[in-house]
Amino acid sequence: MKIYNRPSAPTWADLSTTDVAAAKTFYGGLFGWQGADVPMKEAGGYGMFLLGDRYVGGYGPCMAPGQPVAWLAYFQVESADATAAAVTGNGGSIVAGPRDVFESGRLAVFADPEGAVFGVWQPKQHQGFGVVARPDSMCWFELMVRDSDRAKTFYRTVFGWVADSEPYGGSEYTEWQLEGESFSGMMRMNEDFPPEVPPHWMVYVQVEDCDAAAAKAKELDGSVHVPPTTIPPGRFALLSDPQGGLFSVIALSGPSPSGL
Repeated sequence: MKIYNRPSAPTWADLSTTDVAAAKTFYGGLFGWQGADVPMKEAGGYGMFLLGDRYVGGYGPCMAPGQPVAWLAYFQVESADATAAAVTGNGGSIVAGPRDVFESGRLAVFADPEGAVFGVWQPKQHQGFGVVARPDSMCWFELMVRDSDRAKTFYRTVFGWVADSEPYGGSEYTEWQLEGESFSGMMRMNEDFPPEVPPHWMVYVQVEDCDAAAAKAKELDGSVHVPPTTIPPGRFALLSDPQGGLFSVIALSGPSPSGL
């Protein structure tokens, strides 16, 4: 199977939102996901998105004043505390944690040297994704950053990732690899990107029909920021939910790539 739910690889994604009920309605209508709240008051309204009976991601309310609505990409680690030391020792910073999440695991949220935020998950009872790289599930994480050389050094040191880079238009695209398999990507933001767009990680959901997914998102009061566009792997669009959570969808034109 694809590289996921193993050390240094993608393992989870969750949405922090200002309206959990609206998020369940939107993503349920778009992807067929069902929301399942964690039945504990201490969970603070956190829940799991299910595709059938398998986990595709999580959701919960924004917890801090001014916290933006956003999807957060997580990577599995053997020790969240050791990873925190590696992050801070290589120019990154701690946003939250490390802390235990009941008996599910231990998490931390970091920012890389340019400010792109990501999470790490040290699994216990919760192992992460139950399904990936299938229609209506996560299939790719992608880092948008201005200094790609700095990012390569940081993520190689922290996670051991190998960066396979090629020119792409007037920029550069990198595929992050483990054991020779690509599992995520990185785009260097050039002058075509507005300066107010910060470095960030983007989540991709695989769909069967990109144009239909974009049209459906608009019907559900979401927004289309980049209309369906053909790229080498297939056809993608950049969308947001009604509360502003950004995500991308992609319909692959051929066999599924290594992906998550």
